Amino acid sequence: MDKIDSKILSVESLKIGYAGGGQQKILLPPLTASAIKGELVAIVGRNGIGKSTLLRTIIGLQPSCGGKVMIGGKDISEYSRLEMARETGYISTELVMVRNMRVADLVALGRFPHTNWTGKITADDREAINRAVEKVGMSGLRNRFISELSDGERQRVMIARVLAQDTKIVIMDEPTAFLDISSRFEIELLMQELAENGKTILFSTHDLNIALNRSHKVWLILETGLLEGAPEDLMLSGSFDQLFTGKLATFNFENGSYLFTQENKGKIYIEGYGNLRYWTEKAVKRAGYSVSETKTPVYVQIASETQKKWLLISGGVSAEINSIYDLVNLLERRSE
Repeated sequence: MDKIDSKILSVESLKIGYAGGGQQKILLPPLTASAIKGELVAIVGRNGIGKSTLLRTIIGLQPSCGGKVMIGGKDISEYSRLEMARETGYISTELVMVRNMRVADLVALGRFPHTNWTGKITADDREAINRAVEKVGMSGLRNRFISELSDGERQRVMIARVLAQDTKIVIMDEPTAFLDISSRFEIELLMQELAENGKTILFSTHDLNIALNRSHKVWLILETGLLEGAPEDLMLSGSFDQLFTGKLATFNFENGSYLFTQENKGKIYIEGYGNLRYWTEKAVKRAGYSVSETKTPVYVQIASETQKKWLLISGGVSAEINSIYDLVNLLERRSE
């Protein structure tokens, strides 16, 4: 019951868009959604739909065109900028390009809302800065100039700055966009850890895998408005299908993934078990075949899982194959 009552952020009939020349351009119908303490919320939608605009409006960097944004039961219009900085941290998609500033100095800027009027960094502030740098794996680069970092390293520094800010709510616009696979995984785990420690994380993403497998809740933005719920709720309702025009992809309910729709080249039977069977089936489907539950005239047999060998059998004649790559190529040649 405590968690249900711990709503920390809500948007109520919120209209997002732009104002200029005495006119407003409203991007979407009024949006209503919420997040509770310790929740990891993925914001998903097509390019240009308004994800970044929504995040900037929530953080107060862009005025709303109507409706409310509530933080801790209080309208953000009632917060001063300093109070907002103590409640919310924000990472945009724009990479910071600064000269003559070191990693530790940029991260230290996150402590500004907690310093007194002199802006002096205390021992506690230093400890918070060091923890933040360590959490994003940048301890070895703390004295490096920002201009010398890669795009991915700069993104890590910006995340460290928000961690040092130590806010209840962290808002991230595409936080893993510039990271390699390993770094992306580390940041995903870090976001999950922050949520487990009581922080509310809102992040926009184009990566459905993160949204489906990591987040507690999804805010799905469509032209018709915003749908919210657990990833599983939105999957079962077919809501994610609205992200794809026509029949570009189909959803696999067995493993929670989307597959590109392509011409079916026929059915093929796979004889075998275990991990090798799983990855063989995945490759065969990627090549455009559906997997048959009964033996087909041409079928695949996993000859040895330990030695990673396959047999492609047709009319009693078998061809031994030593890799999935070669297996798929042989299937492709047979279908030509």
